[in-house]
Amino acid sequence: MKALTIKNLSKTYSNGTVALKGIDLSVEAGDFYALLGPNGAGKTTAIGIVSSLVNKSGGEVEVFGHSIDTALEAAKTCIGVVPQEVNLNLWETVGNTVRNQAGYYGLSGKLAKQRIEKYLRALRLWDRRDHIARSLSGGMKRRLMIARALVHEPKLLILDEPTAGVDIEIRRSMWEFLREINDAGTTIILTTHYLEEAESLCRHIAIIDEGTIIEDARMSDVLRKLQREVFVLRLDRVLDRAPQLSGFDARLRSDGELEVEKGPDYDLNDLFTELNALDIRVVSLRNKANRLEELFMRLVENKQPGAAA
Repeated sequence: MKALTIKNLSKTYSNGTVALKGIDLSVEAGDFYALLGPNGAGKTTAIGIVSSLVNKSGGEVEVFGHSIDTALEAAKTCIGVVPQEVNLNLWETVGNTVRNQAGYYGLSGKLAKQRIEKYLRALRLWDRRDHIARSLSGGMKRRLMIARALVHEPKLLILDEPTAGVDIEIRRSMWEFLREINDAGTTIILTTHYLEEAESLCRHIAIIDEGTIIEDARMSDVLRKLQREVFVLRLDRVLDRAPQLSGFDARLRSDGELEVEKGPDYDLNDLFTELNALDIRVVSLRNKANRLEELFMRLVENKQPGAAA
C-alpha cells in the first residue's frame, strides 16, 4: 500500500514565486524516505501541503488512500508532523504538551497517559515531564516535538530537519529511536541538511531542486552512481612519501595523513591488503566528502534548464 502518493503537485505563491513545478512522489507503507534539497528547493512547501498547512495550486495528494481534497480529516489522522521550527508552548509543561495533543485526537485519558509515558521515556524526557518546555535544551525541545507528533501513533511520520542544532550524541540516539519505530511499521519521511543522516537511515531518496524532482530512487542505487570515493587515513606513523598502490591514487597531506582515492573496481579490503603488505598500519579512516553531497552537486550541474521531474 502507498503511504503517500503525490501527482503533478504544484504551488505558486501570491508573490509569483513558483515553489513546486508539478512534482510526482510515491512512498510505500513502511518505507524510510529521504527528501533532500537546498534551502528554497520546495521541501518544506511539499510537506506543508501534505499536512494541510499550505494550500496547493494544483495536483493530487493521497495519504494511505485518503485524498486531502475529499477526505482531509481521515488523511490528517494518519500523519504526525515535526516541523523545522520549534513551535511549542514554552510555558506549558512537557507532559501537558503531549497530553494536549492526545486530546486533539480524541484519545481517552487512560490511553493518553499510557502513550505520554511510552514516548517520553523512549525519548528520554520522562524525568522532565513536570518541567516547562522553556527550560529544555534545544535537543530536548526537538525530542518533545517528536513525542507530541507520535502520541496518536500515526502511520506516517514527517520530520522536517529534526536534528538541526542537535549535538552528535543526541542526534545518534534520535537516529536509533527512528529506526526502531520504522522497524515497528511507521512510515517515515525525512528532510535533512545532514546528508550522512539520510544515507544512514533511509532506503529511498528523492532530491528536489528549484521545485523539480531531479532524482527519485533507492538509496543503494543512487550511491552506486558515484564511481570514486576519497578516504583520509591516519596511520601509525608519518610516512616520508605516499606509497605506490595498485588501483588507488595515494597522496600525503600536510598534516601527515594519507589521502586515498578509490575506483569502482576496488574495495577497502584491497586497500588494507596492500597497506599491510607494505607494513603500513591504519589507525582510523574517514570519508573526505559525503557521497550524497557529491551526487547532489553532480545532478544539479547536469540538470537541463526547464527539465521535468
